[in-house]
Amino acid sequence: MTDLTLFQLVGVFLFCVGMFGLVRRKTLVGMFIALELIINGAGLSIVAAAQLTEGDAVTGQLAALFVMGLGAAEATLMLAIILVVVKRFKHSKVDAISQMRG
Repeated sequence: MTDLTLFQLVGVFLFCVGMFGLVRRKTLVGMFIALELIINGAGLSIVAAAQLTEGDAVTGQLAALFVMGLGAAEATLMLAIILVVVKRFKHSKVDAISQMRG
């Protein structure tokens, strides 16, 4: 088994664990952590796949930096939403979001 295959397997494993956590978790914080696992697994797979292409791996590294930037922006927005929900409903259950009226 090559190193690239191992990196791809770890990336797919992180993605699958994140998907499982996203489906199973009922709190916003748990869903947020699962979503971060999905993003990290995708970023790892992008970098590993870029090593298989011809030329240098700069393209994959730039794509991974872009994914990391998206993850940081997503983390900022999710934490702000979680803080508003907890402040308004006193807990972070997903069911509380359905009670919001806008």
